[in-house]
Order: sequence, then structure tokens, then C-alpha cells
Amino acid sequence: MARSYVAEARRRVGPKRQRILPIIERLKRAYPDATIALRFRSPLELLVSVMLSAQTTDVNVNRVTERLFRKYRRPEDYLAVPLEELERDIHSTGFFRQKAKAIRGTMKLLLEDYDGEVPARMDDLLRLPGVARKTANVVVGERGEAVGIVVDTHVRRLAQRLGLTRHDDPVKIERDLMRLVPRQYWNVFPHLLILHGRRVCLARSPRCEVCVVNDLCPASRVEVGTVAAHVDA
Repeated sequence: MARSYVAEARRRVGPKRQRILPIIERLKRAYPDATIALRFRSPLELLVSVMLSAQTTDVNVNRVTERLFRKYRRPEDYLAVPLEELERDIHSTGFFRQKAKAIRGTMKLLLEDYDGEVPARMDDLLRLPGVARKTANVVVGERGEAVGIVVDTHVRRLAQRLGLTRHDDPVKIERDLMRLVPRQYWNVFPHLLILHGRRVCLARSPRCEVCVVNDLCPASRVEVGTVAAHVDA
């Protein structure tokens, strides 16, 4: 279980409600390019990209979808080929059998219940095979106003290190962040944490000495006598 820095935050860097806006503003200045890394041109391509992104990198997904989206343009296209062919086309994303089955099930339901269109509502998205809350949050947020906060491994790790949550469960972490982060930042906030987690707040060796929020972070190693968080992603 990850160490909780909530109590240490209150003692050393102050309450989370006082720190959250400075954290957001500093990260926004550091990462003006904070946006989704997946490449897509339509809600359908967005949905498929996010479904493929589980347990692999965005770079790898973009490499696969560059070819995939030239071949599969409509829900019908994913159902028109044998399952084994779709599996081959997405093989390098990993877990290709489960992903191919989920994609085909999703396309079938889109045609049956949504006129072949990707629904905009969270509840409808959660009906689709292979679409859990994280995927639905991404799709809703990228199409308009976010109704939740995406929690991936980077968001979980940084939210814990920053003392914004004491939980490990993504649903509970999201609930804590939704109470804390102003709604207008719900879409950009996870992108900021993801970029910071990839570039600075690394899982095993956080680069606290160059971190723009190290004085707001209870896990920072910069101050004498503090101990770095070593929370595996």
C-alpha cells in the first residue's frame, strides 16, 4: 500500500485546499502543451484509441491507429472482418484478444442502440463492452465538459505524493480530487499530472530538485530531513 502523505502535508506544506490552485497554476505554466497524447479525428477514433491504450503507451497506440483508422472508418468496418484479422491489426498494443472482443462488442451495441454514433453521456458509455469509468471519463472530457477526473497510474501516484488523497482505489481517488479541484480544471488536471509524472515526478526516482511544486509537496526530497516517496506506478 502506498504511503499516505496527507497528515504530513497538513504539518509541513499546509492544507490541500490552500495548495491545489497554486499546484494547478504552476503545472499549467510548466506544461502549456498539456493535452491528450492520443491522435484521433472523430469520437469513434477517440473511443477506440482509449480502449487500445490500456497497458501500453500512447506512442504505441498512435503508431497502430495510424494504419488502423485508414482501414476501419465506421462501426460496421470492425464487424465486417474476422475477429482474427482485427486481433492481428491491434496485436502490438497487447492484450489484443480481449481488446478485439471488446471493440467488436462495442461496435455492435453502437449500431443496435445508438445509430452507430458514440454516445456523449457517461451512463451510456459505461454500457459499452470494455468501457470502464476511466475510458468513459476520457471520452466525455475530450468531447466537451468533463464530468469526472481521469485517474491513471500517474494521477494516482502524484495525487498521493502531493497529499491530495490517502486512497489507492481509483474511484475513491477520483472522488477526493473532484471535491478538491475546481470543476473548470477537471479536464486539464489529469493531463498536467500525467506530463509531470512522465517528465519529473518519476515512479522510482522523482526529480524533486527540478520540480516546480516541490515546496507544495509533502513527499519532496528537497528540504533537509524529508524523505522521498517511492510509490511504484
